[in-house]
Amino acid sequence: MLETLRNAWRIKELRQRITFTALMLIVFRLGSHIPVPGVNTAVIAQFFQGDNIFGLVNVLSGGAVQNYTVFAMGIFPYIQASIIIQLLTAVIPKFEEWSKEGPEGQKKMQQIMRYGAVVLAVIQATGMTLGLFRGAVLNPGPFSYITIILTLVAGTAFLMWLGELITEKGIGNGISIIIFAGIVADFGPGVTRIYSLTRAGEMNIFAVLVSIVIILALILGIVAIEEGQRRIPVQYAKRVVGRKMYGGQSTHIPLKVNQSGVIPVIFASTLLMLPGTIAGFIDHPVAQSIAEVFAVGTPVHTVLYVLLILFFAYFYTAIQFDAHKIAGDMKKYGGFIPGLRPGRPTAEYLARVSNRLTLSGAIALAVISVVPILLRTIFGIDIIFGGTGLIIVVGVVLETLKQIESHMLMRSYQGFMK
Repeated sequence: MLETLRNAWRIKELRQRITFTALMLIVFRLGSHIPVPGVNTAVIAQFFQGDNIFGLVNVLSGGAVQNYTVFAMGIFPYIQASIIIQLLTAVIPKFEEWSKEGPEGQKKMQQIMRYGAVVLAVIQATGMTLGLFRGAVLNPGPFSYITIILTLVAGTAFLMWLGELITEKGIGNGISIIIFAGIVADFGPGVTRIYSLTRAGEMNIFAVLVSIVIILALILGIVAIEEGQRRIPVQYAKRVVGRKMYGGQSTHIPLKVNQSGVIPVIFASTLLMLPGTIAGFIDHPVAQSIAEVFAVGTPVHTVLYVLLILFFAYFYTAIQFDAHKIAGDMKKYGGFIPGLRPGRPTAEYLARVSNRLTLSGAIALAVISVVPILLRTIFGIDIIFGGTGLIIVVGVVLETLKQIESHMLMRSYQGFMK
């Protein structure tokens, strides 16, 4: 990785792209420290005590929610809008038509995602200001509420623009880079916190070393499932069109082991944290019992966590991967899998292979997500990133390095004339 970055720095355009990305991340981190006017952050900090949904969002935003800065909502309304649009693509024919139109259709889909993100941002900012964090407003009144809501929505809109700017003029996917920066922002303070506890004797040095080894093993596992794929061979028959012969070449369909990415983990974490979070607002013995049952690290939480990850992995893969469509396109252009007839047998084979890969990827995601929880339960060590953050960080690093390598590859070819 270091050698790749060193070589990339020697190329002027890549150096400019990397520098631009770094500068935009500095802007992002500066904005993460600008507080929303008229809010008492000490009241808001009480919501982030213990394991709840606020803690998860706060980790992914780099502490912006707990400090209630202008980037408190982060880029999450845009992510939610993109997921909703992806789900609606399978239901709304017009969306499906646009998704197949190439760049022009993608522009229309992107525009709808932006509008949807702004609408979701307004709804969430209103709910946070008038409902959840209403007690933190210093001077309650229409003007104060409108100012806070507009500030939060403007922060999300600015991050959307910043992410698209990084994608266009920087390196990597801008939205992913911003989420990555928010997670990594807690790395330094987390290491300092662990060092201080170890030096004070409150944390066992042996447990810390074992945890470091396990984290490195988890990183290797994440790289393996992110890069792992099953290549299904495809042969195209020769056909004559006019006086020209087409086809006859061999290729393959790359099916990733983890086709759903980190989405199953995020969905499962969010759903499991909701009961405990809601119960925390109710002062009743039954509510407190529910909060204890769904607390992170309990057997009920761990079992449900694994089952939900498996469910969402299959659910999201079923939406993204259409075996019948792929088999139909192959048959249309004269392609076939050796040993299988085109059409329905090919679709059934692709679906069967996809289900097996999804099971392997989902189990791997579940293990990677549960191990940090077990480490905290057994050794009392709170891993800085957690399973969700670790998967996101490693995935973004791999994606960015691939983009850097592709830029370098394009510039390594020699032309016909020197």
